[in-house]
Order: sequence, then structure tokens, then C-alpha cells
Amino acid sequence: MSDSRTEPPAAESIRGEAPHARVPISIERSLGALAMGLICLISFANVVVRYATDVSFAFTEEFSVFLMVIMTFVGASLAFATNENIRIVFLLDRLPPRARLTCEVLAALASFFMFALIVWYGGELTWDEYRFEQTSPGLGYPTWIYTIWLPILGFVILLRILGRLIATIRGRA
Repeated sequence: MSDSRTEPPAAESIRGEAPHARVPISIERSLGALAMGLICLISFANVVVRYATDVSFAFTEEFSVFLMVIMTFVGASLAFATNENIRIVFLLDRLPPRARLTCEVLAALASFFMFALIVWYGGELTWDEYRFEQTSPGLGYPTWIYTIWLPILGFVILLRILGRLIATIRGRA
């Protein structure tokens, strides 16, 4: 028995490019894949060294956590660019088109506000860590080199949300 349903438009954009995006989503894909590959490489090397020499590279956890944050934010940016962010559409799909558009715009504005808070407070956290010269416990690196990516990638997500919002309002989403 064949399935007569068609794929949602967002699924098409995952294989190619987001139709409304001026900045290619391949950037997020590449950065996410690089971060995931580095996490795998660090973890594999740590396991091999631990079992071969009974020495642990526990300090590499700093890099793994940092790369996990990068991967999460890059993935969120990709999700907003391709309109694949998590949402519950059970009621939304049953609304008339005008009400559906209103809900989508409100959801985008709420997401924008949340990531604006992340940018603001992430920037304050980074500034405090820089100002007070806080260092990481494992390697002794300045912690601001890790936390500066919160406001930077949060701002990238804000741009992707804004692009999605404009495309939704124009009807190209």
C-alpha cells in the first residue's frame, strides 16, 4: 500500500537550500559536522589512551563540552533556517490560514525574544569572565574564549529567525 501523502515543504529544503535563505545552510551543516567529528575524535582518542596506558585525558572534556554547545547552536540555526524547529502543530493545522499565520508570527517573535536574551546575558557572562580573568579548571584557558560563542551564535540564530519571520509574512515559508 503506497502512501499518498506528500512531503512537507521544509523536508525539501533540508536536502537542498532553504528557498528564502540568502546565506546558504551549508555553512551550518559544515560547522555542525565539524564539531561532531571533533567530539568523536576527542572521545575516541581519550578511550584508546585510557585503555592502552591507564592515563586519562580528562582535560579534553572542556573541548567536548564547548563543541557540544557549538553543535547545539549551529543545529538550532539550521532548524530555524529550514523551518524544522520543534513545534506542536496539532491545533495549528486546524486553524484558518489567517490565524495560523498569526500563531507562526507570534511563535517566531517569542523565539526571537528568547534568543535575544541569550545574546544579552551570554554577552554579559562573557564580559564578566574576561574582566575578572576567569580561567578553566582543566587547562587554565580563559573561559571567555568558550562563552563568547553564546552571543555570537545566538546572534546568528536571531538572523535566521528574522529571515524565517520575513519569509513567513511574505508567504514564501
